[in-house]
Formats: sequence, C-alpha cells, structure tokens
Amino acid sequence: MNGLPGEPPWVQPLHFRYDPEPGPYGQVIAHLARPNPLWPALEAGPDVLLSVVDDYVFVPGPWAAPPSAPPEHGVPTSFYAAVQLRCTAHLVDDPAEKAALLNRQTAHFQPEGGSAVAAAGQAPYGRMLSGLRGLRLEVTEVRAKFKYANHKPAEVQDRLAAGLRERDEPRDRAALAHQLRRRATA
Repeated sequence: MNGLPGEPPWVQPLHFRYDPEPGPYGQVIAHLARPNPLWPALEAGPDVLLSVVDDYVFVPGPWAAPPSAPPEHGVPTSFYAAVQLRCTAHLVDDPAEKAALLNRQTAHFQPEGGSAVAAAGQAPYGRMLSGLRGLRLEVTEVRAKFKYANHKPAEVQDRLAAGLRERDEPRDRAALAHQLRRRATA
C-alpha cells in the first residue's frame, strides 16, 4: 500500500481470506494489531495492492535447453504464480463486525475447528477485540501471471516435469501440478 506522503510503500506479510463476492472481483478480509504502522497509511489513502506469489521454483538451465541444443545451453529460469489484487481498503472497528471477520478468517485457516468463537464482549476473545482492527479490501482489479513454460516444445516440457519430479524439493510438487494442469488446458 502507499506509504504516508514522502514515504515509500508498505510491504508486509499478511494472512488473509479471499471471498469471491461481493462485487465483480470479490473481497479480501484480514486483521492487524491496532499498533501496526500500516494503519496511518491506510487512513491517509485506502488504495492497496495485495501481491501474492506462490509455487515458485528455480529451474536449472539444462532442464530448459531447446531440443536440438546441448544441455549447457539451456537458460536458467523460474516458475511461479503471481497475482496482484488492487483494492480499496475499508477499516473495520465495530466489535461485532471484527468478531465476525475473525471467525470467517479462522474458519478459513483452521477448518478443523478447535478454537473458541470470537464474540464481542464475551470470553475468551471479546476483550481482545479492542487491540486489533479489521480490514476489508474491496478488490477493484486483478492482474496475474503464471509462468510454467507453456510456450516450450513438448520435449522440453517433459524434461522440465521430470526434473521437478526427480528433484522433489519444497514447492516442486505444486509447481509441477501447475505446469501439468496448464499444459493439459493449452
């Protein structure tokens, strides 16, 4: 999001829940502690860019070499999914609305349950609601890029998939699933 006048933008990790409604692009809900330094910037200007990058992996050059080239001529690259949501921020300070927002967010990240329901004025979380603020981001624009070598020849895509399968490092399985799914729909 924009910083205060004369300051750079704020960039911060954020646990959030995306809801496809209301509106044409949906909304994002989140919460932050009341002392978070983002609040003055949000109050000064509600424009927010939420950027999400996932399933990113490094792809060694030999995996990406053209079919007729030696492996060492392949260009190293990355695979990734990147989405940017341009949003208008709405601050949520009403205790009942904050509790509802928290319960929806908790249900998203903890679907198995196990935590008490948040309710304004009720234990165990009611008194803690004053220490945070809710955030509803109205999504006004979506930009996305998915880079998984869809334009490469089938032989190269096969080699890339085999490399990800064999290496099997964190994120490789998700990147492989993206590559195979995008290849199947191309």
